[in-house]
Amino acid sequence: MIYDIAVIGAGILGLGTARELLHRHPRLKLAVVDKEPRIGFHQSGHNSGVIHSGIYYAPGSLKAKLCVAGAREMYAFCEERGIPTDRCGKVIVAVTDDELPRLENLYQRGAANGVEGLEMIGPDRLREIEPYCVGVKALWSPNTGIVDYSRVNAAYAEDVQKSGGELLLGHEVIGLGMLPDAMVLSTSGGEVQAKHVVACAGLHADRLARLTGGAPYPQIVPFRGDYWMLKPERRHLARNLIYPVPDPSFPFLGVHFTRRIEDGSVWLGPNAVLAFAREGYERLHVRAGELLEALRYPGFQKLAAKYWKTGLAEMARDFSKTAFLRSLQRYVPSLRASDLVPGPSGVRAQALAPDGTLVDDFVFEVQGTQVVHVRNAPSPGATSSLGIARLIADKADEAFSLPKRRVGKPKAAAAG
Repeated sequence: MIYDIAVIGAGILGLGTARELLHRHPRLKLAVVDKEPRIGFHQSGHNSGVIHSGIYYAPGSLKAKLCVAGAREMYAFCEERGIPTDRCGKVIVAVTDDELPRLENLYQRGAANGVEGLEMIGPDRLREIEPYCVGVKALWSPNTGIVDYSRVNAAYAEDVQKSGGELLLGHEVIGLGMLPDAMVLSTSGGEVQAKHVVACAGLHADRLARLTGGAPYPQIVPFRGDYWMLKPERRHLARNLIYPVPDPSFPFLGVHFTRRIEDGSVWLGPNAVLAFAREGYERLHVRAGELLEALRYPGFQKLAAKYWKTGLAEMARDFSKTAFLRSLQRYVPSLRASDLVPGPSGVRAQALAPDGTLVDDFVFEVQGTQVVHVRNAPSPGATSSLGIARLIADKADEAFSLPKRRVGKPKAAAAG
């Protein structure tokens, strides 16, 4: 059998894109191919669970537009499908006066992006929202929320299957051959042929692109983030979401407090350190070839040279509970070491340019009329997944000369 389209990757973007394509073109023979035994195995199953409101992104940027609209869409989709959400709100806290200009800049950005309900608040109002949190000022975002994205991903998969799409799990793509009228996917589960391919491969996005002769850059460099968790009897120390003001001396967001909707647990973190394997969720999980690939990449070398001081601090914090605790106590001073228990970890597929800058926007690569590669779809990818799926489907429609798309949004399968 030759499929019309094979989507590589059963994460939230791969399944969201497959869902959108099947809505537009219900007669498509479509398969979603993934190497893992279940969907959402990597980034889609290891994220923070936050529905972001769109505060951080440059006004007018695609990320800003997709996030603000995406949050509304995500709440509506979850309500339609009976997936619980909690519009619990978030505080971004300035602990010192020198953080105030950056906090004000965030407020201006969020307002320009159309984020609703933003409010600058003082210490008294902050204590009402988060009684154990301290700060000189904070930005209150009441429409930030939480959801279990694994359930969202499962709903996307259900829609794909009810629309006639197939899930080919346990099919690791190890080769991509281009024939005049089809693509041949050599996989661990056998050969798969498709007229067209959309690759949403996350941590392996650059590798998949190189298999079809794609550009060498940007390269994916994996960064691991580890969490601690509050003991159940100490969860009252953080009611919902407590975030730092971004630090310009560090390219990642910094540790924060995140309540989980699944069980009410509170995650503390993550830090951000180089993972020693693309799927290196454990500190000592090493794949020598993948580690050398990252260390030899000029983009990583330049990033490390620029941020070596904060990078070393992150490494120290990764191995020191005491150092991790100190960073959390800036916001909740009453935290004690005994309050913290080990939590989960995740790996972020960070696209790096050769000059060492983090690629913070969407990167797509269209190869002729047969392949669309999603090379980078950074946070807020989960929040914006419905909108990003439409964007990817637009590119597939154009590249593959698919018929004019149907009007309206995909019809959700019945919840159950």
